[in-house]
Order: sequence, then C-alpha cells, then structure tokens
Amino acid sequence: MAGKGGKGLVAGKTTAAAAAASKDKDNKKRPISRSSRAGLQEFKRVKLQHFEKCRDSVNSQITFMLNMDATLVLHVTSPVFPCVSQRNMHTQRYPPRIVSAMTSPTQNVETITTLKTEYKDNWFDRIAINYLSNTVQETIGFKSSKKGYEGLVEATIAARQHFSPDQQQQLVIQALDKAFPKPILSLIRAVLPPSKLQREYFAAFTTIFFPWLVGPCEVRKSEFNGKEEKNVVHIKKCRVLEESNCVNICTNLCKMPSQAFIKDSFGIPVNMLPNFDDMSCEMIYGQEPPAPSEDPAFKQPCYKLCNAKQNHSTSCTS
Repeated sequence: MAGKGGKGLVAGKTTAAAAAASKDKDNKKRPISRSSRAGLQEFKRVKLQHFEKCRDSVNSQITFMLNMDATLVLHVTSPVFPCVSQRNMHTQRYPPRIVSAMTSPTQNVETITTLKTEYKDNWFDRIAINYLSNTVQETIGFKSSKKGYEGLVEATIAARQHFSPDQQQQLVIQALDKAFPKPILSLIRAVLPPSKLQREYFAAFTTIFFPWLVGPCEVRKSEFNGKEEKNVVHIKKCRVLEESNCVNICTNLCKMPSQAFIKDSFGIPVNMLPNFDDMSCEMIYGQEPPAPSEDPAFKQPCYKLCNAKQNHSTSCTS
C-alpha cells in the first residue's frame, strides 16, 4: 500500500508539472490583446516624454550658459552691461573696459601675415602670371629660379634692390607696354572715350580678368560729379602687397606705374588707395591721383617683415 501510494504521489506531481508547462506553452502562443498592446504603447509614450523633458532641460541650461558668455563679452566691450538672470533681464551701466588698442601696420603685420591667403590658380591664371613674370624679368634683366607668382614677386624684389624708385616705375611701364600690344590698347581707347560707360566698364573688366594679379575684388559704387556710379574696384587683400610685405613694391612697382599706364594707354585716370592696415586697396576710375608729395601712401613706413629691404624704415618708398 505504501509503495503504491508513493507511486501515486510521484505520478500526481508529474501530471501537475506537465499541465503547468502545457499552460505556459499555450500562453506563449496566445496573441497579445489590444489592451496589452495599448499598455505597451502608453509606457513607451511616457518614457519618450520623460526623455524629451530631460533633453529640453539640458538644452535650456546650455542656452543660459551661452547667454552668460555673450553677456560677458558685451561687458568688456560696451559700457552697457546686461545683467542676466534666469527670471528677468535688466541693464546697468558700468565703466567701459579697455580690451585692446589700435596699432600701426608695422606692429600688427606679423598677425596679418600668418593669415596668408591660399590661391588656387587655374590654367588661365597660370598662363597670365608666367607671361607677366617673364616680361618683367626680361625688362629688368633678371632671371628668377622660381615659377608662378613667386617668380613675379622675386623679380619685383630684384628691381626694388637694384633700381631707384623712378627707374622702378619706368621699368614696370615698359614691361606693361610689352605685355599689351599697342594696336589693341589704341582700339579700346577709341571705342571707349571718357564717359560713365568707360569708367564702369574698366571697373567691371578689372574684377573679371585681373584677380590673378591683385587678388579677389568687387565693384563698388561712388559719387562722381554728383551722381552715383559703379566705378570703384575694391580689392579685399592685395596679392602683391601680401606676397611682398613691402610698401615700396606696392607704391613704386604697382600703384604709380599702373596709374600712369592706364591713363596713357586708355585715357582714363585712376587713383589707387592702398590700405596698409588690412592690405586692401581701392581703384577709383575717373579720379585723378594726388602728387607723390601729397599722397599718404608715400608717408607710410615699411613693414617689419619686409621681404625686399629686410629693414624697417620710413624711407622704404624713396
């Protein structure tokens, strides 16, 4: 009896375990009800809202910190200092802070030259640069071992070191006469007599065909005889001045001979106004340039890093 009872107990447990396993198997096969799926979706939605709320809180804290940084910048550059808090903003006046002082070109040229422009000359630019460089070298009797724009700059440095300012200007004019055929220059002068069309044409022509020589430039407006004209070429950063770091090369080997050549060849005066602080320049077509004795460009001392004279002095242009 005891043996049979024990066997019955074991059989009962086995049957119960088998029934539970069968129930779990049926539950796994049973599809999820709509209510269960809705509960899962609600759970995901709540979690997503919580995540977005945390993200917005972090973003607001970052924005507030950035606003504080901007406010501190205003504080050191302006006498009006906005006092910022998370709840309100109001302004108070504080004494102005001096954070910088203006410096002369000879003091800040080291910073300027570290931000040297990188040019990607195309096939037309390279042909024009080499053609003008070879013409200048042939005129002054100098042969550069360098190619491209570096060879042109080296030729101008050689002219600066071996010729007087008047000779430098005449040599560049001779090189330009060789580079541009006389018949073409005479034809352009005959077709375009002095007029608004002529001034605006030369301004546009310069910005299209000569960035390889002077750097990126654009046409700007100015008042001419009481009327507005597009007769100004603004050179953002003169390539000649940037490559040479020499005031003399700018004035005696670029500015003066270019002004004389354009007026003699095309019958149009042009005044070139170099800015030695940022190395920009403006060419104002139709405006007569001042005499060298009255031109501010000839009162400018050269840069400390002058590549031509290698000596900082106020007599670089003479």
